[in-house]
Amino acid sequence: MKKVSKIIVAVFFGLILSNYTFGQTKWTVDKVHSNVLFTVTHMVISEVDGSFKVFDGSMTNTKEDFTDAQIDFTVDVASINTDNTMRDGHLKSDDFFNAEKYPKMIFKGTALKKIKDNKYELTGKLTIRDVTKDAKFDVTYGGTVKDGRGGFKAGFKAVGSINRIEYGLKWNKLTEAGGAMVGEDVAIRVQLELSQVK
Repeated sequence: MKKVSKIIVAVFFGLILSNYTFGQTKWTVDKVHSNVLFTVTHMVISEVDGSFKVFDGSMTNTKEDFTDAQIDFTVDVASINTDNTMRDGHLKSDDFFNAEKYPKMIFKGTALKKIKDNKYELTGKLTIRDVTKDAKFDVTYGGTVKDGRGGFKAGFKAVGSINRIEYGLKWNKLTEAGGAMVGEDVAIRVQLELSQVK
């Protein structure tokens, strides 16, 4: 009798695990239809835009509203592009990112909280150089559609801001008027199209 009970219990937990695994959905970044953008103030009076051309990420969820999503994202620092070769070289140097020693920026999500309708708040740990700090992004969910190949695509836009000084990107000079040559706050905009992994 005890042996039968153990078998029933084992089957029960096996079914639960099977349903849980079946219910998981994994997504990867469609890099052709995604981008990582940033904007920083220059000489107080204007702004400079830039992007990172090489990045990767994944998301795993079991809930349809994505509120249990596990999110991982990396950016290759050396792929920075501000449409100016000299400036890009400076940004890759130790004055800023030190791309040779710290080749990747890493984000690991800790929570995706639904605020209202298609609006979410994403929190996580962001590592730049050798510094890891809490980061927060406002996320807009664009929807999910069938891709014509039997799979699905999901769209998200994440917007946030970080203080670059806190991450060790400390280089700066003052203008003649006394303002910072490069602003401390960097606006980040990540637009992602995710592909469901079959």
